[in-house]
This record gives sequence, C-alpha cells and structure tokens, in this order.
Amino acid sequence: MSVSQAVGHWLLFGLAILMANLPFVSNRLMGVVRLQRKSGWTRVLEVLAGYLLVGLIGFGIEATVSQITPQRWEFYALTACLFLVLGFPGFVYRFLWRSAKH
Repeated sequence: MSVSQAVGHWLLFGLAILMANLPFVSNRLMGVVRLQRKSGWTRVLEVLAGYLLVGLIGFGIEATVSQITPQRWEFYALTACLFLVLGFPGFVYRFLWRSAKH
C-alpha cells in the first residue's frame, strides 16, 4: 500500500466519523439546512444518507485505486454496524450527556 492510499483510507475513516456523528451534534439537515427541531426519524434518515454517501465515496476511491471487489451482504451488514458504532459519541452527547446537564 502506498502512502497516498493510506492517506485516502484515513481520510475516508475521518469522513465516516464526521458523517456518523453529524445528525446528533447539529440541528441542521445534513449540516446545511437549518431546522427548528429534528425528529428522531430525520436523524435516522440522516444516518442512512451519511452511510450511503461514505459508501459511495469509498467505492469511488476503490475504483480509482484498484479493481472493484464484489461484496456480499455480510460486508454491508458489518460496515453498517461499524458506522453506527462510530456515531455513538454523538448519540451520547445528544441524548445522554447533554440532557443530564440541563
């Protein structure tokens, strides 16, 4: 693995952390459109959209670096669970830690 590939992997991992936590730390839709109040379903849809966006970017990086490897459902189940785990700090901030302070 070259240095540029390693940097690309770390940038993708950082983007995944950002996108997994964004629905919980911001009241903006995908960090852009200001909302008065975000419902739980809006946050769920944002997490799903973030997962798909990071997946598409990762797919694009893989396509430019090497041949695309076919994946089965286990890969997507594992990466979805990892994405949810990456979003846990934002969830704790929004629903557990922040509400305990008020």
